[in-house]
Amino acid sequence: MRRLLDYIRRKLSVRVSLWVVLFAALIFIAALGFLFYQAREAVRQEAVNRATQILDKTSLQVESILNRVEVATEMTGWLVTRHPDVPDSMLVYSRGMLKNNPDFFNCSIAFEPYHFKGWGRYFSAYSKHEADSIRTIQGGSDNYQYFYMDWYLMAKLLDRPCWTEPYMDLDVPTNTSEMVSSYCMPIKDDEGQVIGVINTSLSLSWLSRTISAVKPYPNSYSIMIGRGGTFFVHPDPSKITRQTIFTQTIERPDTALVALGQAMRHGEEGMKRMKLDGEDCHVFYKPLGKTGCSMAIVCPESDIFSGFDRLRHAIMMIVVAGLLLMLYFFIRIITRELSPLNRLAKEAETIASGQFDAELPDFRREDEIGQLSHSFGNMQRSLVKYIDELKDTTAQKASIERDLHIASGIQMGMLPKSFPSGDDRDDVRIFASLTPAKDVGGDLFDFYFRDGKLFFCIGDVSGKGIPASLFMAVTRSVFRTVSARESMPDRIMDSLNKTLAEMNETNMFVTLFIGVLDLDTGNMRYCNAGHDAPLLVGAGVGTLPCDSNIPVGFMPEWEYTRQEADIYTGTTIFLFTDGLTEAEDSGHNLFDMRRVTEVATDALARQEQEPRRIIALMTDAVHQFVGDAGQSDDLTMMAIQFIKKLG
Repeated sequence: MRRLLDYIRRKLSVRVSLWVVLFAALIFIAALGFLFYQAREAVRQEAVNRATQILDKTSLQVESILNRVEVATEMTGWLVTRHPDVPDSMLVYSRGMLKNNPDFFNCSIAFEPYHFKGWGRYFSAYSKHEADSIRTIQGGSDNYQYFYMDWYLMAKLLDRPCWTEPYMDLDVPTNTSEMVSSYCMPIKDDEGQVIGVINTSLSLSWLSRTISAVKPYPNSYSIMIGRGGTFFVHPDPSKITRQTIFTQTIERPDTALVALGQAMRHGEEGMKRMKLDGEDCHVFYKPLGKTGCSMAIVCPESDIFSGFDRLRHAIMMIVVAGLLLMLYFFIRIITRELSPLNRLAKEAETIASGQFDAELPDFRREDEIGQLSHSFGNMQRSLVKYIDELKDTTAQKASIERDLHIASGIQMGMLPKSFPSGDDRDDVRIFASLTPAKDVGGDLFDFYFRDGKLFFCIGDVSGKGIPASLFMAVTRSVFRTVSARESMPDRIMDSLNKTLAEMNETNMFVTLFIGVLDLDTGNMRYCNAGHDAPLLVGAGVGTLPCDSNIPVGFMPEWEYTRQEADIYTGTTIFLFTDGLTEAEDSGHNLFDMRRVTEVATDALARQEQEPRRIIALMTDAVHQFVGDAGQSDDLTMMAIQFIKKLG
């Protein structure tokens, strides 16, 4: 199964064919399902019509015989009343009844006790068919007192003609019996008194043969029950007269069978669908005239729908075979039509392996496959061109990366490498770090000593990359040039601003802080151009007051202000760019000034405000805060600790 699924997944033609056949199968199932349903209902209705017609025909046949019995009996009764005192005539009339009606079983013309004095207590003109002859006798005797029989008493007591329930008729002379149903009519004298009864009987064997012959389908059968539900006709002879239609419901309750029995007992007519002996059946039932009996035809559904089922199975086999053939031919046709795609796929693999000059097949087709082949050719040519361009671009990129590496070295080479410590100076300690966001950056810091003073600056050029690094180099060079002949930070800033503004065609700018610290007195003059104010870490942690001035490079006529502050021994001036306060974590939260102050305060509490140490603590705090988030801006910090004691 797994191999089959893998094969289907690999073969587009098989998948497409399966989808087409599946769709066709769904259409066939829907159409055939509807047709089969309609055909089944038509077959069912035809079965109903057929069984109803046969049942009606059989009922009419039985009723015609019953009517003939009634008419013949009434005619004989009319003859009897013309000669009620002539016993020999009764024998003639009884014999004539059977002679004129060969399908009658027997006929009795019985009279009240001692009606004919010469015959004694009994006189019953009894005639019966025997083989090809008719036997006529006087049937009454002490062994057969007919006036106590049901057929005699019913007609006498009801005082009208009636049909009896089937009963066993005993032939005393021959000691034989037969199940019969009799039509009994009272004989009355001129005063309306009952003087006898005429009894004409039909053999149930004959009736059973007539009814059992009714078979609309090969396995259908007929039953007949009496008024009490007793079987008088049934395919199982052991049930005749010994069981009723309700017998089997005693052990196994069956409401459908009980309802059928009640309907037949009440002389109703109709059809019921039910399960008999574990098989679904249609039961058609109808009363038999005035006999009080009812007959039913039981037609198993397997018989009714046998032809339909054979046809359905044949159609389904044809459909399945057709779908399999359709699948086979579709797979063959689609495989043939898609074979160029296999060649294209192999050539595409060849190209993907690096053989870009592989020759693609020309199918000379104008359909989608031809268009795809043409597109593959265009793609191959474009890919070769792209690879060539990529090689050139890669070479250029490598050259640029080398240039950037050299530029980064040049930029870093412009920054101070040596930082004063306690080993070489006893008045000041300095440390600084610069971490660009790209290979080169726009931050800068610088310091140098002249005439007993420390000249220093820190700045942040707008933007990043090479343009910012060039602007940074120019700014640092101009700072060195101007501060070499000028000691006032505001004048240095003015000169820087004018110089950069005149050459600033790209509208770049730089935030800058310039300070001049007198190492003898601790007096610091400074000028701020839009830069973050430094922190003073000494007796406490505080921000150095700074005027609001615009960044350098905007307006050449701007006049910058000078400020002064006394720096006490041991105090560290911590300067930084906005890459520190604006460092972001993965949730885009900023490190901000509050955290900078907290780190500085913690360093002061641990007496670790030495420049190298305070920058290390600040760097660790930023890295821990940022985590896996990338660096978004250049980060520059510089710390200056003034340690000379004033005296």
